[in-house]
Amino acid sequence: MPEIHEARRRRAQEKIVEVGADAALITSRQNITYLTGLASSNAAVLIPADGAAVLATDSRYALAAERDCPDLELIIERFVETRLATEATTRGMRVVAFEAHEMTVQRHAELTKTLTLVEFGQAIEELRVSKDPTELELIATACRISDQALSDTFRLIRPGLTERALAAALDRRMAELGAARPAFDTIVASGPNGAIPHHSPVDRPLRRGDLITMDFGAMYGGYNADMTRTVALGEPAGWQREIYDLVATAQRAGIDAARPGADVADVDAAARDLIRDAGHDEHFQHGLGHGIGLEVHEAPLMGYGRTGKLGTRVPVTVEPGVYLPGKGGVRIEDVLVTGDSLHLLTKTTRELLVLLAMETFTWPPRTT
Repeated sequence: MPEIHEARRRRAQEKIVEVGADAALITSRQNITYLTGLASSNAAVLIPADGAAVLATDSRYALAAERDCPDLELIIERFVETRLATEATTRGMRVVAFEAHEMTVQRHAELTKTLTLVEFGQAIEELRVSKDPTELELIATACRISDQALSDTFRLIRPGLTERALAAALDRRMAELGAARPAFDTIVASGPNGAIPHHSPVDRPLRRGDLITMDFGAMYGGYNADMTRTVALGEPAGWQREIYDLVATAQRAGIDAARPGADVADVDAAARDLIRDAGHDEHFQHGLGHGIGLEVHEAPLMGYGRTGKLGTRVPVTVEPGVYLPGKGGVRIEDVLVTGDSLHLLTKTTRELLVLLAMETFTWPPRTT
């Protein structure tokens, strides 16, 4: 879809003019994909303030670039940044904006041998915040795959299955449903491990009485999903129901607050204040949510101390949690798109699911 990427580059050119540069050298992988359509581990794009862009990548991606970027001038070169610096100089572009948050000191020193560099800030990331219909559909598809994978995996959850095996089952099912890969390393945290927000799955077997938190997502078409559900294996204890109900109520408040024009700190506070007032302030220390798209975590970030307001067509997560050291925890996370009405992309129920399978489970299943 070259016309989509061309329109994005035109918006980028307005940003280039604003910083007083002759061109911008884009080196962030996700920003290159956003502006050109090419997914490459070695590429850079030179966008002049006026005129056609130049894409450089190496021979491994030559055919993909010809296919995905037919409207761009293409240079096949291993050392993409220094080659584009030479091109900029040859074409009379003396002042070039660069992505300081992505550039290393060594690479910067090499480029300044021939160019005058000015910081571009996160100008392209700012353009990426509000998604176009194509992007929203890709994210929605990633979310549908994630929802279905969880639904299909519920039947496996029983005593004896390990955290690691449950994570692998989720990953495998997402792949079977069309995911390119998991959006990030799948989290499965059971029992006391649930008190660790980013616990890495281990060989701990699930046990009756556990709360089990699953945080995962599919990548589809380069775009990501991110969702979390906490379930109970067997009848939950009173304290487990209490913190689950608290997190669910806080999440509902955060979702209701996530509207265009809302201050991101206020959205965070809508959920955080409920958890604080219930006496669990110290048990919820991470931000309420984040934008999602080509990256799992991208602008806007919603947390205490964060600044800015939500726009329209912005997919964000809302993911409060309560984590009790030594006991366990609860997190519930959904993706919504800001707009005039509530538009949730993740559909799995947010009611506490109590899984009553009582038989011990061996993974992988034994064959006869």
